[in-house]
Amino acid sequence: MTTRNEELFARSQKIIPGGVNSPVRAFRSVGGTPRFFTRGKGARLWDADGREYIDYVGSWGPMILGHADPDVIRAVQVAAESSLSFGAPTEGELEMAELLTQLLPSMEMVRLVSSGTEATMTAIRLARGYTGRNIIVKFEGCYHGHADALLVKAGSGALTYGQPSSAGVPADTTKHTLVLDYNDIEGLERAFATQGSDIAGVILEPVVGNMNLVRPTDGFVRALRQLTEKHGAVLIFDEVMTGFRVGPQGAQGLFGIRPDLTTLGKVIGGGMPVGAFGGRRDIMERMAPLGPVYQAGTLSGNPVAVAAGLTTLRKIQAPGFFDRLTANTRQLVDGMVAVAQSKGIAFSGDCVGGMFGLFFRAEAPRTFAEVMTADKERFNRFFHLMLDRGVYLAPSAFEAGFVSAAHGEAEFKATLEAATASFGTLAAAS
Repeated sequence: MTTRNEELFARSQKIIPGGVNSPVRAFRSVGGTPRFFTRGKGARLWDADGREYIDYVGSWGPMILGHADPDVIRAVQVAAESSLSFGAPTEGELEMAELLTQLLPSMEMVRLVSSGTEATMTAIRLARGYTGRNIIVKFEGCYHGHADALLVKAGSGALTYGQPSSAGVPADTTKHTLVLDYNDIEGLERAFATQGSDIAGVILEPVVGNMNLVRPTDGFVRALRQLTEKHGAVLIFDEVMTGFRVGPQGAQGLFGIRPDLTTLGKVIGGGMPVGAFGGRRDIMERMAPLGPVYQAGTLSGNPVAVAAGLTTLRKIQAPGFFDRLTANTRQLVDGMVAVAQSKGIAFSGDCVGGMFGLFFRAEAPRTFAEVMTADKERFNRFFHLMLDRGVYLAPSAFEAGFVSAAHGEAEFKATLEAATASFGTLAAAS
């Protein structure tokens, strides 16, 4: 019998490329039929067939309060009653800008946009416009949105330039993007020693979430800060995922590092499309209309989206919020690892704040190369075993997971019960 999810996916594939509006949703990595969700509440989702799931995707991060938080929903409704968009300044966007600069001291000035991709794309342009240089350094395994200059894969050597990793991106567009290994301090030092005077900026996920969760090694981010300062390059923290996810001041607060520019998204929209970039005043004043670096957007600072984001940001400032979120995420990860190891399965996990990563390998990875040694096929089987038991994990071995404030003992207990049965099935099949 064909399910409602299967019917919807079959219809979608006829008119939407791959049947989805963002590639990872298609389940191509894990196989099977993607779930079409109709409703979410707290830590749970319901699909088109009426099945209930415990959600560890959280719309890829922004649902830090859980789905359909009453205060966020109310703020959106109130804002929508006044108008969906003005294309002109509003007090709400000013309040969000003021709040962001208060919460992140490195952001002396900030501009709102509509997505994380737009924020990182503009931050790259701003770094080049500010320095008058061309080279941007990024790290293999880090994803910064689908702007042409950042859709690159590593070259054949440690200091070769990135090659386009998407059709339709000219090689000339990425010829000034230098791809290095994440957590490789020596490689970073060599790059600056040979090309430091040409490097406009370095962009990184300070805690990676796009090759699953990988945290920086001791000294890596400090070496980045020291080298960029020494050579006059702009240090860009892409905190689209980590911003207000790993702590009240993002990853920069955890590490005590003050980047020159920061990009934000996800949580600051509370589920609505909001992004932002900001940083040092002297850099930000190069933006039009003050300076020659151009950026514009009709929906930037959209009042309805800003209302959702402001409400979310204010709620997560509650005392102890991040302590509880961090402890709950650690409880989940440690429980999963313990269950897997009790079944004799090579499995590891790591977490920072409300982000987590699960790996079918003995130790949590610290580099892209180590991530690639994890057993992807075993993860795919595990994903479907958990999905069948009502636990919705990211449909890829290379994506981080997320815990929300709405997850509690009932969700963790049910998740570990599902994991115990799923790991047992995997162990029996070995």
